[in-house]
Amino acid sequence: MGLALVFLGVAKVQAASSVLIWPIDPVLEADQQASALWLENRGSETANLQVRVFAWSQSGFGDQYQNQRDVIGSPPVAKIEPGQKQLVRLTRTREIPPGQELAYRIIIDEIPSATPPAAEDGKTAAAIRFQMRYSVPLFAYGAGLWSKEDATRKRDPKGVGVPDLSWRSVAVDGRSYVEVRNQGAVHARLTDVALKQGGQSKPLVEGLLGYVLPGAVMRWPAPGAIAGESALQVRVNGAAQLQSVSPAR
Repeated sequence: MGLALVFLGVAKVQAASSVLIWPIDPVLEADQQASALWLENRGSETANLQVRVFAWSQSGFGDQYQNQRDVIGSPPVAKIEPGQKQLVRLTRTREIPPGQELAYRIIIDEIPSATPPAAEDGKTAAAIRFQMRYSVPLFAYGAGLWSKEDATRKRDPKGVGVPDLSWRSVAVDGRSYVEVRNQGAVHARLTDVALKQGGQSKPLVEGLLGYVLPGAVMRWPAPGAIAGESALQVRVNGAAQLQSVSPAR
């Protein structure tokens, strides 16, 4: 996932630094001006990272990213030594409209060192170095709306937002797709998605399928032809139970 840089000389492959990121699902609540994201270097080399926050929307069955200044990540560039960690502060610069969820993507790019590594004989070694890119979703909420459970915060149960999902099968150029619409107030993170046809269950993918933002429609390839009586089962936003998605009317 990224750019391979090739240096001439003795062939050698270098592993990129291993960056641990948490939380993997940060949020900005209506009463929060800022939230925290931690980056930890689990590798053996210094990690030079660039942090950018993009507005995230969905159209044409795909994700779209736009430059924005409503949420700022600070510091925008971090140099993290092996075994060390860095706090990135995600600060909101404007209020979110009441009852709305806005989506962002935090893009963290690893900047490879410009210095070629030394070989065992002291000469400059060739290396294939990979520029890693990490993408973390961020959701911000206006007054009167929340989505992520948090036992440490007082909640108004009336403000909880839930996705409102429906699905249909479509055929494009002879291939079957599953199309999911979200008419709810908050995003839907879809995992463990499977089509049930007769007595069989066919998974679309293992683990995470993707997100459907409020008001958006997303489409994914089906594992085969979809029978008319098929049902779609998904786990939404990490819920303990799978749920059946209603067919689109």
